[in-house]
Amino acid sequence: MTDDRRSGCPINLTLEVVGDKWSLLIIRDMMFGNRRHFRELLTKSEEGISSNILADRLKTLLEAGIITREDDPSHKQKGIYSLTEQGIELLPILAQMAAWGYKYLPVSEELGIRARLLSEGGPKMWAEFMDELRQTHLGHVRRKKGLSVGERLQAAYERVAKRNDPA
Repeated sequence: MTDDRRSGCPINLTLEVVGDKWSLLIIRDMMFGNRRHFRELLTKSEEGISSNILADRLKTLLEAGIITREDDPSHKQKGIYSLTEQGIELLPILAQMAAWGYKYLPVSEELGIRARLLSEGGPKMWAEFMDELRQTHLGHVRRKKGLSVGERLQAAYERVAKRNDPA
């Protein structure tokens, strides 16, 4: 058995799993858009991933233990993808990447609002959101009452999008 890794560096090893553009965007869509079916991941991404790339990246994420796939009880040929604990624990990394992008790049107001709120909310908000993701993807029981972080982020996005809608 050969070892295909370039090195044992933790940054290198992480990049070998999630270091391409599409893998992180798939994880983003599962976290922030609750997209859990192949068709949703394919058609609702603003970046326009192709079906063969999506299938390849889902396979890689499955093999790495970042996501799981279960048969959808409502349709025999569909699968439901879920984040594992490993996948959920990528949230702080995505939040930091989003904060950096929000600070230094020309992001749109609508797509930047979540980054701003997650940055302002910091690790406490991230932990709460990870608990919500554990409920959605792992079946854990949510302890907090009221609007979830995911619902607050979505509501903020919708407010900005509505305000910026020229129609």
